[in-house]
Amino acid sequence: MANLKINGKTVNVDVEDDTPLLWAIRENVGLTGTKYGCGIAQCGACTVHIDGVAMRSCGVTVHEVAGKDITTIEGLAAGGVMHKVQLAWIANDVPQCGYCQSGMIMAVAALLKDNPKPTDDDINDAITNICRCGTFQQVREAIHAAANA
Repeated sequence: MANLKINGKTVNVDVEDDTPLLWAIRENVGLTGTKYGCGIAQCGACTVHIDGVAMRSCGVTVHEVAGKDITTIEGLAAGGVMHKVQLAWIANDVPQCGYCQSGMIMAVAALLKDNPKPTDDDINDAITNICRCGTFQQVREAIHAAANA
């Protein structure tokens, strides 16, 4: 049994300590916005914020995040108002299939928190999420739009 603080609420999940956070979020808590992509923390589809830092939830165990603040895509909007990255995603028509988008949005939100005006090089260094549809140009445009919002 683990107590996790997800999107500002404490939830009890009945899992082993070595269970990947991704599975606890999806299967035990029922928040399915965080996606399974590769299972080896490479693609970024499962990106969440842990104490404000973008991390790939498939590579982090429940035991490692006990007592930490976890934010999923469902918790990114505040007070019913979408995050500026979410708004930029819509305005710039970023998603095609959309599968990677929640993880990409979470990674970008963390980038902009730490670096409000990133350069293209900053974006290249920080955003290593994979989009199989190849929407990287739209992603870059949306990042700059969100930074200027």
